[in-house]
Amino acid sequence: MSLISLQNSSELEVTILSNRFIDNFMPRANGEFVKVYIYLLRMVSAAPSSFSLEHMADSLFCTERDISRALKYWEGEKLIALTYTADQKLSGITLLEPFADTGHRESSASVDTFTGSGNSASVSGNTDPGVPSSADYILSLTPDRIRELKQNEEISQLLYITEQYLTKTLTPTEMQKILFFYDELHMSADLIEYLVEYCVSRGRKSIRYIETVALAWAKDGITTVEMARDASSRFSKDYYTILKAMGISGRNPVDNEITYIDTWRKTYGFDLELIQEACSRTVLSTGQPSFQYADKILSGWKKKNVHTLEDIRLLDAAHKKRQLEKSVSRKKQPQTQPQNSNRFNNFHQRDYDFAEYEKRLLNNQ
Repeated sequence: MSLISLQNSSELEVTILSNRFIDNFMPRANGEFVKVYIYLLRMVSAAPSSFSLEHMADSLFCTERDISRALKYWEGEKLIALTYTADQKLSGITLLEPFADTGHRESSASVDTFTGSGNSASVSGNTDPGVPSSADYILSLTPDRIRELKQNEEISQLLYITEQYLTKTLTPTEMQKILFFYDELHMSADLIEYLVEYCVSRGRKSIRYIETVALAWAKDGITTVEMARDASSRFSKDYYTILKAMGISGRNPVDNEITYIDTWRKTYGFDLELIQEACSRTVLSTGQPSFQYADKILSGWKKKNVHTLEDIRLLDAAHKKRQLEKSVSRKKQPQTQPQNSNRFNNFHQRDYDFAEYEKRLLNNQ
């Protein structure tokens, strides 16, 4: 069993957890990964001791594989640096402070694994593919820049209004997302206020959801409250029109339905007329609403370059023609056996005069 030697220059029995870690890294990380990171901080803050990955797994009630996954994740987040021996055994863990910039500044404490080998190979990780688009901006924010933005009266008022809508005090991450909309997406304070109002009115107070809508608006070139209102009005009307075509009424669309509708409208580029036709065909074929079935119809039309109802009629006509040709072709094929042929009909058939037989039987009585 390989032991891990711990070194620490501090004499204090404390574990320091950076606010930057809490604000920027912890919210999007798996809970088990957070446990591993805090455990490393705890171990390195103590007096020199030794432990193994097996010991860590036992302490955290998980497997060594879970520990390895967590270490690779934090390496990808650039909060730790891992080194390996030539035979790919873990030989060192170095804790890196979660600075605002992306540079790798090492903390004064490090965790080293001794395997008896002088050779080591470093392995770098990739960043988590699920990181929000605002992550780079947030990491680049410095305390001075945050203070500068918050001194702007317009932004200060915007943050206050946002808290009123969300009925809570903004966390540092939530505040940084609002600054991201203003500073990076170049949305006006009025537009951001309407954005928050729009999301809250639909029962969505999550900053992640608000950011998703903000990014969609930015992509669509929405720069004013008027443009956002128009887009929101069309957006809502389209959803309910499509739900009605599916035979659904009396409720709002759920997340997976919204995803399908967005795909049909934005990715496939279909207008409402075509989507309604697909929905009608879905209900006729399945007897119930099925967004998955409708998506198969629409994706097929997309592949066939369908743009109008006339295109669909032409496709239907061509399909009926092919079916008719197949039917005629089957009828023209020569049949080697009668249609009702079976194994009993394979015997030689004899002709019997049943009237004559009956006459003979009567005469013999």
